[in-house]
Amino acid sequence: ITRETKGIGRGQATALIEVSAARDEYFRETGVYVPICSDGGIVHDYHMTLALAMGADFLMLGRYFARFDESPTNKLLVNGVYVNWQRYDLGGKTGLAFEEGVDSYVTYAGSLQDNVARSLYKVKSTMCNCGVTTIPDLQKNAKLTLVSATSIVEGGYHDVTLRATNASNN
Repeated sequence: ITRETKGIGRGQATALIEVSAARDEYFRETGVYVPICSDGGIVHDYHMTLALAMGADFLMLGRYFARFDESPTNKLLVNGVYVNWQRYDLGGKTGLAFEEGVDSYVTYAGSLQDNVARSLYKVKSTMCNCGVTTIPDLQKNAKLTLVSATSIVEGGYHDVTLRATNASNN
């Protein structure tokens, strides 16, 4: 949203990789380690693992948590789909003359407890697939590869009919 309203900013992955490199250089020079929060861009569970692999020490998960029963918003039925309302507020009422956040709906996903356990399992499972058991080892050993949209389509399912699944199992 900031890039659209102000014309500045970087993609989250690019920013995270660059800030992590600067943090690591600063650590080598000073011995002071500055933890990094990846804030934004996490839509699917696998994005959590990617952000950690790119150098994040912890994650901001506003959209993730807004989907659950425990969210402070009411569950709504919009176009036949249950959703929760979410507000990204970046600046408050006193400082900006234009809106920098967004109002949005996020797909309702049930209880927090069930989903957090599933998400953590996916992160841990992916780390095991990478041969690591700690976040620092993931950051050190993960190999990130940029793939094209066509590659993703070609690597997906084809010539089959998928069974209906729970949308929260992304």
